[in-house]
Amino acid sequence: MQGAGAGDSILVEWFGHSYVRLTYPSGFRLVIDPHDGGSLNLPEFRVEADALLITHDHYDHNAVEMVDAPKGAVYKSLRGKVNLGQVKVVGYRSFHDKSQGSIRGENTVYIIEGPLRAAHLGDLGHKPGTELLDALQGIDLLIIPVGGVYTIDAYEAWEIVESVKPRLVLPIHYWIPRSTVPLDPLEVFLNISKARRLRVEGNSIKVAKTSLPEKTTILVMQLPYG
Repeated sequence: MQGAGAGDSILVEWFGHSYVRLTYPSGFRLVIDPHDGGSLNLPEFRVEADALLITHDHYDHNAVEMVDAPKGAVYKSLRGKVNLGQVKVVGYRSFHDKSQGSIRGENTVYIIEGPLRAAHLGDLGHKPGTELLDALQGIDLLIIPVGGVYTIDAYEAWEIVESVKPRLVLPIHYWIPRSTVPLDPLEVFLNISKARRLRVEGNSIKVAKTSLPEKTTILVMQLPYG
C-alpha cells in the first residue's frame, strides 16, 4: 500500500478523534469531522480541503473553522447523494445512541464513492439496520468509532467489521494520550479483533485500490504531537 505509485494512490490522514482527510490522485481533498484540538486537549490541525463533511453537529466533530474549504462545499448532516466531481457521497441517517437519537441526537454515515470506496461512520451509536449494512458491503476503507461510551463500543464495532468485511479498517473516536474525552483506548478493540494489524509510522498512509490487502487489515496510526 505505502509503496503504491503516486498516480493511483489515495493519501489517508488521521488527525486524532474522528478527524480524517482523504486526498485523491487528482489532488482533490475531502475532510470529515474536524475537531479544534484545544477542546479535547489534543494538537491543533489546520488543513486545506476542497470539500468538508460533518456527520453531526457536536463540538468535537464540527470545527469547520479549522478547515480552509470553499463555503459552498461544506456539508453538514447531508442526507442523500451529492456529486463533488472527484467523488460521489451518499449520506445515510443514523443515530448517536440506541434510542433513535433521543439521548444524543442523529448522526450521518457517509459512503464515499471514488477510486477507493470508503465509509465514515461518524458517531454511530447503534448496530446498523439492513439498508445501511447492505450499503456498506464492498467497502475498501471503513472508518469506524471503537471507543464506546458515546458510540458503539469495541465489541459492536468488531461485529460490524465482521459483517462488512472491509479491506482496511481505520479505528477512530477512542482515547489517546492527553485527550480529555473519557473513551476506551484502542487496545480494547485490538484485543478482541481477529484481523491483521498494520502499524503506521505517523498519521498518514498512501493506499491504492490495486494493492489493497486481500483480508481485512486494521490501520493503527500514530498522532503527531508538537
